[in-house]
Amino acid sequence: MAVKVCKFGGTSMADADIIKSVKNIIESDGDRRFVVVSAPGKRYSGDKKITDMLFGCHKELINSGNCTKSFSAVRARFKDIADRLEIKSDFNAVLDKTLCRIEKEKSEQFTVSRGEYLCARLVAEYLEFEFIDTEKVVFFNDDGTLNGEKTYKAVASVANVVRRAVFPGFYGVDDNGKVRTFSRGGSDISGAIVARAVNASVYENWTDVPGFLACDPHIVESPKIIEALSYKELRELSYMGAGVLHSESIFPVRKANIPIQIKNTFRPQDKGTTIVPTSRYLPAGSTVTGIAGKKNFTVIFIEKSLMNAEIGFVRKILSVIESENISVEHIPTGIDTVSLIIENEHLTELKLNRILEGIKCEVEPDFIRVIENIALIATVGHGMSSSVGTSARLFNAIANADINIKMIDQGSSELNIVVGVKNEDYERCISAIYYEFFGN
Repeated sequence: MAVKVCKFGGTSMADADIIKSVKNIIESDGDRRFVVVSAPGKRYSGDKKITDMLFGCHKELINSGNCTKSFSAVRARFKDIADRLEIKSDFNAVLDKTLCRIEKEKSEQFTVSRGEYLCARLVAEYLEFEFIDTEKVVFFNDDGTLNGEKTYKAVASVANVVRRAVFPGFYGVDDNGKVRTFSRGGSDISGAIVARAVNASVYENWTDVPGFLACDPHIVESPKIIEALSYKELRELSYMGAGVLHSESIFPVRKANIPIQIKNTFRPQDKGTTIVPTSRYLPAGSTVTGIAGKKNFTVIFIEKSLMNAEIGFVRKILSVIESENISVEHIPTGIDTVSLIIENEHLTELKLNRILEGIKCEVEPDFIRVIENIALIATVGHGMSSSVGTSARLFNAIANADINIKMIDQGSSELNIVVGVKNEDYERCISAIYYEFFGN
């Protein structure tokens, strides 16, 4: 029997009426046996996500020793959902125990994880599924990485003895038994973990969009829906800011060759987007699959004659960056030049000055320059490597939009071309590339 794992995001859990629709989706396919849920999201513009409310609880707890006032809003939200779903258990008692433990633990990660925990408790009872607390089956190493071997065995062991279950997303425990969370949006990772552990036939990720879009709909009106893409394309687009899936969510399912399907909770009949193992991917004939980007990067440009002949030159530069505990996004190079591209949020003025002095000391460059407030835009697609003139079309489109390119970086796989432009040119650049490859 095929097994499907379904992850439902915050908008799919926002209120009782939507959760009723989710029940219909699950019950329409008997293969949908395991469900992973996020904390309830916004119900309307201006509303607060439960996770943000719980951050407020932790702030109040640290400042005053308790969080009764902030938690009252969380309580009211969950109580409303429970009442409207006609939950028979005493959910007030669950909320009371949750508040007590929040105030006992005094941990931000534990506090913000309670949105998923409480939501999963509600949904499990409403669906009449088993509730499996991921505190019992998802394990982190001391360095914050997932202990995959231990986790997959624990989830599989539970799944073998229950027919249907609901798991809260976003959290697990470390070796000391303390609750730890993935980064924001990490319920996508939780869903992929469960899918890998139960060897699912497909991992369905239900959200509020019709599928993976070819670019940001806030920049281009009604961009094309991508019907299919590969794991590699997904990784490139997600990492560069395409926000449908957490960029790390593909790793658990990729090793098991489990496809991912993006589906719309509010339009379940729509086809959505299917993400398949790269080895199974058949390009549909289009050159470019999608475009994504991020603003606010800093470029450190370094020039030195005969750099290519100097053994250890790049290593010395990177050791300076490493000493500041900073990661580098891209490293475009020439024969006598190298550029380090770093997100602005990692660079205080003090850190930047220390990095510049460190580089000068280590490699004695002929010239060093800093370019701030750069946006990176990735044009991604398997078809790019086999299509003559793709780069020319890309750069002509940008030139015709009167945009100056500050940096170019093309991956060795020829799956993507990344350009750097000024922040203020970001939206125009994405539009120009989109219309070049996808038309009006």
